Amino acid sequence: MTGGFGRCCRIAAALLTAAACQSAPAARADAPPGSTARATGVVTWAASADRLGEGTAGQGYRLVVRTSVGGSHLRVRFTNAFGDRPLTLDGVHAGLRAQGAALRPGSNRPLTFGGARTVTVPAGAVAWSDPLPDRIPAGTDLVVSLRTPDAAGPATGHWMAMQTSYTGRGEHTAEESGAHWTRTTGSWWYIDSVAVRPARAPGGAVVALGDSITDGWQSTAGLNRRWPDRLARRLAAAGGPVQGVADEGISGNRVLADGAGQAVLRRLDRDVLSQPGVRTVILFAGVNDIKAHTGVTAADLAAGYREIARRAHAAGICVVAATVGPFKGRPEWDPAAEAVRQEVNRFLRGSTDFDAVTDFDRVLRSPYDPERILPLFDGGDHLHPDDEGMRALADAVALDSLDCPR
Repeated sequence: MTGGFGRCCRIAAALLTAAACQSAPAARADAPPGSTARATGVVTWAASADRLGEGTAGQGYRLVVRTSVGGSHLRVRFTNAFGDRPLTLDGVHAGLRAQGAALRPGSNRPLTFGGARTVTVPAGAVAWSDPLPDRIPAGTDLVVSLRTPDAAGPATGHWMAMQTSYTGRGEHTAEESGAHWTRTTGSWWYIDSVAVRPARAPGGAVVALGDSITDGWQSTAGLNRRWPDRLARRLAAAGGPVQGVADEGISGNRVLADGAGQAVLRRLDRDVLSQPGVRTVILFAGVNDIKAHTGVTAADLAAGYREIARRAHAAGICVVAATVGPFKGRPEWDPAAEAVRQEVNRFLRGSTDFDAVTDFDRVLRSPYDPERILPLFDGGDHLHPDDEGMRALADAVALDSLDCPR
């Protein structure tokens, strides 16, 4: 890497940081009539939005998500953040899953928007549903069914759900049977957040903000074994005030530059600051910036981390920084990239910009070769932890660091 290229990269990163407080036009968090830009309560599930193929007119979706904290007054946030035209949704329902695409009898309820059964979400916007009075349990499969009668152009959703959802044709969203939901999808379409009012007030939530490790790649699909899922179970067992967990990981995501999803700096407002009831964000990102070999330095990443912390603190949200894990054995690894990773981790361990630091590097690395992931935790690609590695990450988080008094 030449010095000139590195300087250009740092200048670009600085410009991105300076502009990060303004959302991109294609991802603004405007709210149409009948909704609010930020719901009350506590986020119980979330997944970062990105562009997701093309919309299909007349398509039905039965989307399975996992709650973390339970509560009443459930609201769902629908997103057209990356659309280039208005998106109409109708027949929107929420219920509890029995098995497959089938719902528990009597659980499927219509969702409304300012009292209406149909909502049109402007391009680049989001819309929260009206609250449902029913109580939604913690740690359960919530099913959101919707139909897109005239969808076209870029669709918005989350590509790598690590969860099977269902699609179908026709007007079957009100049905509790799964008979008409005959096809499957591994993505979440048009939803990016669910909030509830916890029984224990005021309650709170933590956002896990990161890349494919946070998104759950190499954990067992369909069993909710990502490290944020494991963390949610720890929080529920502890019975403290913070029990909501929002998983805002995007596979391939970077801190400083767009690519696989918008950069963390650009999506911070939508994915963290706009989520209801958030007390703390766990920032676990940077490995994709390093292994991309674009000239990003430790100083560049440190500046990005500081900007994230500054903006979160300004919103009254605490920041727990996590060190970058090992990836020796992958094609992208070389001594230069390893040197940047080590320098980044030294900065994170010694910085006073954060409210706490979780040393995921120490958890994952092999004692025999600290540049490699421990074989017991290696999902097979020398970067992503398997189920046991995910458990180890969740167990390493100090729960008292998440109930931050900021």
